[in-house]
Amino acid sequence: MNDCCNRPGQEGFDVAVIGAGSAGFSAAIAAADLGAKVALVGHGTIGGTCVNVGCVPSKTLIRAAEAVHGGLAAARFPGLGGAVQMDDWSVLAASKDDLVTTLRQKKYVDLLPAYEGVSYIEGKARFADGALIVGDAPMKVGKVILAMGAHAAVPPIPGMDSVPYLTSTSALALDRLPKSLLVIGGGVIGVELGQMFSRLGVDVTICCRSRLLPEMDPEVSAALKNYLEAEGVRVCAGVGYQRIAQTQSGVELTCEGHCDTVAAEQVLIATGRRPNSDGLGLEERGIVLARNGGIVVDDHLETSVPGIYAAGDVTGRDQFVYMAAYGAKLAARNAVTGNQYRYDNSSMPSVVFTDPQVASAGLTETTARAQGLDIKVSLLPLDAVPRALAARDTRGLIKLIADKANDRLLGGQIMAPEGADSIQTLVLAIKHGMTTLELGATIFPYLTTVEGLKLAAQTFDKDVAKLSCCAG
Repeated sequence: MNDCCNRPGQEGFDVAVIGAGSAGFSAAIAAADLGAKVALVGHGTIGGTCVNVGCVPSKTLIRAAEAVHGGLAAARFPGLGGAVQMDDWSVLAASKDDLVTTLRQKKYVDLLPAYEGVSYIEGKARFADGALIVGDAPMKVGKVILAMGAHAAVPPIPGMDSVPYLTSTSALALDRLPKSLLVIGGGVIGVELGQMFSRLGVDVTICCRSRLLPEMDPEVSAALKNYLEAEGVRVCAGVGYQRIAQTQSGVELTCEGHCDTVAAEQVLIATGRRPNSDGLGLEERGIVLARNGGIVVDDHLETSVPGIYAAGDVTGRDQFVYMAAYGAKLAARNAVTGNQYRYDNSSMPSVVFTDPQVASAGLTETTARAQGLDIKVSLLPLDAVPRALAARDTRGLIKLIADKANDRLLGGQIMAPEGADSIQTLVLAIKHGMTTLELGATIFPYLTTVEGLKLAAQTFDKDVAKLSCCAG
C-alpha cells in the first residue's frame, strides 16, 4: 500500500465504497486485500440487485418455467408424452425466497467478518460542501468508489402515473399470478420474464418500440420473435405508445402500429434500468453525469473528480453483474495503487436467458459495419449442428463476424438452448486473437452445442453440409 490514498488518519478510511451490492463488495474486498482501510456504506437490503431481486430469483423461476415447458415439449421425441403443471405458485415463490435468503447470507453477510479491513456502515451517503456525508455525519476518507446500482426505468407514457404497474422486482414477488400480463419493453428483462410467465400459464403480450433484443443482430431478433409466438406469446414490435389507462379489468395500452390496443390484468414495465445517481449531490460535487443518469468515467473508472471512482450499473453501461464486479475491482486497485488498470469490455459476453438462450461476445455485424470495418459474416442454422439434431431441437443459429483482411474473429452470437455455456469459448477466441481458420481447426467434443462454433467458423469457406460427422 502506497500513499496514494491520502491516508486520513486513525479515525478515517482510506477508501469509502458507496453501495453494498455486487460491485460494492467487489471493490471493498479488492481494496482491503491491498491493505486499505475500507468503509463499505450500504443502505437497504445488503447484497444489491442480483442476489435479491435480479439474477438469482429470476433465473430459478425461469428454470422452473423451463421444467413446465419441457414436459409439454417431450412429444418432440417419438414415443414420449406427458405434461408438467404448476400446482402452487406460492410454494414455488417461497422456494425462490429461500434460495435468495441463503445466498445473501452466504455470499454477502457471512463474508464481512473475513475481511478485517472492511467496516460495514449502514446509512445513506451524499456529497455536501465538498465532503462525503454518511447519515448526518461527514466521513474522513481518502478515495471514494461509487457503486449504487440502478433501478427500473419507467417510460414517459401518458397515463402511466395513474396506472398500478409491476417492475421486475415486484413481478418476481407476486403472491398470485395474473391471468394476463402486458410487458412493455422487448429487451433482456422483457423477453426473459415474458416467456417465463407465459410458460407458467399467464397470457402474455410483449410490446416494444423497436424489435426484440435490439442490441442483437436482426436475424436473432426475428428468430426469437418466431419462437415466442410459437409458444403463444403475442409480440407487438415496432409500435408507438400513445397512452395507458386503468380499466375495470386491469390496464389497456393504446398503440400506434399494427397493435391498436392491448388489454391485460396487469402490466410489467421492462424498459431498461436507470442509474441510482439522483439525490446524492454528485453534480454539485462536480461529478459529470450522462443523459441517462450514468456517472461518466474514464478507462480507469475515475470520474471527472480526481480520487472519486464509479463502477457497475451506476455508470449506465455494461449492466451485467460480472461486469460490475470486474469494474469495481479495477476501480479499487486504481484507487489504492494509482491508475494502473484499464477497463476492457472488448470481449464482454452477454447472455439472455430465454429458451433458446441468446449469447453474444465482441461486435455484432451491425456495430462492426457502423464502425466502418471491412468484415465477413458466417451464419449457421442450428439444424447444421449434430447436437441439435440429436436433441430434436433445432431452434437457433450461430453467427460469426471476422475481419476480412486478417481473418481475426471480431464477434459472434449464439442462439441455442445451451448458448449461455457455449459463448465463453468465443470470448476466449476473440480475446486471444484467433482467426476463423484457427477456430475451425480446433478440436471440439462431438455432439455438443459448442461444436457449432467450429462448424460456423468452417462455414466461412466450406459447405459444412458436405462434411461427415466429426470429419471437420
